[in-house]
Amino acid sequence: MRSAVVVCLDMEGVLTPEIWPGLSEKTGIDDLLVTTRDIPDYDELMRLRLDILSKHKIGIADIRAVAATMNPLDGAVDFLDWLRERCQVIILSDTYYELIGPLMKHLHYPTIFCHTLDIDDAGCIRNYMLRQKDQKRHAVAAVKRLNFRVLAAGDSHNDLSMLHEADAGFFFCPPEAICSKYPQFPVTRSYPDLMEQLTLAGNLRG
Repeated sequence: MRSAVVVCLDMEGVLTPEIWPGLSEKTGIDDLLVTTRDIPDYDELMRLRLDILSKHKIGIADIRAVAATMNPLDGAVDFLDWLRERCQVIILSDTYYELIGPLMKHLHYPTIFCHTLDIDDAGCIRNYMLRQKDQKRHAVAAVKRLNFRVLAAGDSHNDLSMLHEADAGFFFCPPEAICSKYPQFPVTRSYPDLMEQLTLAGNLRG
């Protein structure tokens, strides 16, 4: 008997723009341009971001204001609606619940597993708290134990463990340096390409 399918997707870079580079554009702080594409060590990346926020007195309200101006990537909503008609979908992201409200509304409120921020009464971000270390891989493994076939798509270093753990993993618009280093994962460059790969891997034809 064929197992039911769950598709796990990264959010930033796959469905939405990156929030932190958006904050960089708003503030003019170039150091906020770096993402997991540039710094694979997530703790190192977040410590850099927290230091910048503290130095420049940037609070949660400032980041939320930037997130509120963002829209999903072109075609992302139609892609996600198409996918949810055919299987279950879980967004696995290293973003934070405190930041993503407007983007979740645009995406019609998909299920998302991400992290939380430690914010003081003045709205200053003091720390970040992982829901679980390596949460993307653990989530995929847990869903597989429930006898689902899991497909996954991401674009960056922090998606690699999820792609390895999934029954089938795919890159979506990754940097060349990443996809050339991990040639075992098929590379897709558009939503139609990703839809085709997911359809074949999960027998998702409607």
